[in-house]
Amino acid sequence: MERRFTARDLTLVLGLAFLALLLILLMYQVDRQWNRMSEMQRAMQEQAEDLRRVRVTMQGLERRVREGGLASSAAAPQAGAVPEAFRRAQAATEQEGYAQGDWLVRAFGTGLSTITPLVSSDAYASEVQGYVLESLLSRDPDSLEWQGLIARDWTISEDGLTITFRMRPDVTFSDGAPMTAEDVVFSFDFIMNEAIAAPRARAYMEKLEKVEALGEHEVAFTFAEPYFNSLSLAGGMAIMPRHFYARYLEQAEVFNQSRGLLLGSGPYRLANPETWTPDQGLVELERNPRYWGPVDPSFNRVLWKVIENDSARLTTFRNGEIDVYAARPREYQQLLDDTQLRERTRNYEYMSPTAGYVYIGWNQERDGQPTRFADRRVRQAMSHLTDIDRIIEEIMLGYAEPAVSPFNPRSEQHDPSLSPYPFDMERAIQLLREAGYTERNREGILVDAAGKPFEFGLVFFQDNEDTRRIVLFLKDLYARAGILMHPRPTEWSVMLDLLNRKDFDAITLGWTSGVETDIYQMFNSDQTVAGGDNFISYRNPELDRLMDAARAEVDEEKRMPLWRATERILHEDQPYTFLMRRQTLAFVDQRIHNLEQTRLGLNLGMVPVEIYVPLEAQKYAR
Repeated sequence: MERRFTARDLTLVLGLAFLALLLILLMYQVDRQWNRMSEMQRAMQEQAEDLRRVRVTMQGLERRVREGGLASSAAAPQAGAVPEAFRRAQAATEQEGYAQGDWLVRAFGTGLSTITPLVSSDAYASEVQGYVLESLLSRDPDSLEWQGLIARDWTISEDGLTITFRMRPDVTFSDGAPMTAEDVVFSFDFIMNEAIAAPRARAYMEKLEKVEALGEHEVAFTFAEPYFNSLSLAGGMAIMPRHFYARYLEQAEVFNQSRGLLLGSGPYRLANPETWTPDQGLVELERNPRYWGPVDPSFNRVLWKVIENDSARLTTFRNGEIDVYAARPREYQQLLDDTQLRERTRNYEYMSPTAGYVYIGWNQERDGQPTRFADRRVRQAMSHLTDIDRIIEEIMLGYAEPAVSPFNPRSEQHDPSLSPYPFDMERAIQLLREAGYTERNREGILVDAAGKPFEFGLVFFQDNEDTRRIVLFLKDLYARAGILMHPRPTEWSVMLDLLNRKDFDAITLGWTSGVETDIYQMFNSDQTVAGGDNFISYRNPELDRLMDAARAEVDEEKRMPLWRATERILHEDQPYTFLMRRQTLAFVDQRIHNLEQTRLGLNLGMVPVEIYVPLEAQKYAR
């Protein structure tokens, strides 16, 4: 006889479901309690370590007082004085509604292969490191002048070759270890160690003859020759804790292959400075409970989610899961017309004073042999075939400006007589004829004297929709001139590998810029080494000579004509086809307060942190 499902059975099923739900909730609660207990245990261990260090320090001070040898350099800073570097952050804390707490959640458009300092090479890793690592000086975002951070003050010798910094004596790293001048010396020595994969940093540090500790909190940088950016170089070097990184002097390859070895003295830290890996899909920093600064950072956590797809990133922003969204031009106006989005966001539209530039790099040497792009006439032709005005008008919708060179057009480094290469098909074909491309094959492709067709691959980041549209647009333009371009959409990690191996025909990327741009890293012949940033193997002895002269000239009035001379060579040689400088089109959640436009751009990611979320708008508990 068939058994029917009765009310008693339903009650039993519902009861079991209720018990299962209770069990799940209990497990979730236990897991949360376990995490909180683990955090409390870690905090207690850190407090015990700090107390031990304080006790050892006090014992040492007592001994030095008894012996009459207390060094004056250990004197405490004047009570109540707020260092100039914290002036803006301090002013934020005095605003009505200021509160600490909550998270700042942003997104990266590409995955990070590593956040280990020196071996990382992208701007995203640098952004993360900026919250963790600190330097002797920082730049005032209003005046652009240098101001003390770890350094209390500094002096420059009469010949300009030695800069002596007196450091704050109260700085500790996030694990509680005190910072001394020996950490600064170690940081320089570590960079200069040939076994460490840091050719980019070494390229600049080679100007330094030595860095030496003059006392526990006094350090001197001595330059082998004058260098226009000496204060920036010395004061801007990230200070790496000797006790943490010294082991890798004997394990250099472990360091070079590492993914997340990051520890410093900054306002934030990794929960574990050794275990971050790219497969986590995010980077999460927690507040540094030992931060030495007079102004505590406002956010409990700073987090970046890796969301490579543009549409997915916008959806995540719409859902309120990230606080910032950098819009593409084609969607910007649509978002401005979105009433629901505008009600909870602010939008910012500006050209950053330090805006970088987008370019196509033409690889001039591959497998030890010159490529077709080693011929300057071919590179000039490619620039004439690249219709930058149409790219800006039709793809960027006017939210960009043509780039003439690596130098910002508003900078004194720029020669105003230079202008972008105009789109000129006739001139391009003439240059190609001069370079030996006088005939086409049956497919209509230009061929050289040996009958080799003019075809090449252009590598680009696969998840940037604007870049994809630019590449496809250029493919059609180049085809009209008889050039076959193969688009090569590529993952970010693969692009970095191709750069390191110089295994590409052409590549489109972007460089960030500074207040005054030093082009040595990208264009000097010495930087064609493996891992260097002259990955297109461009060499010009006259450019090298002028570049060296400009870098060695400390008088700005004499230096700027030298920079302009280097710009004229780059404009003639076209090692890159300089495309454009993009405007920032950003939407930021309204719960983020104290956003300001400075001479360095929006203060969204500035450290010391000066933005915050009022208590009533906070949504993350821990």
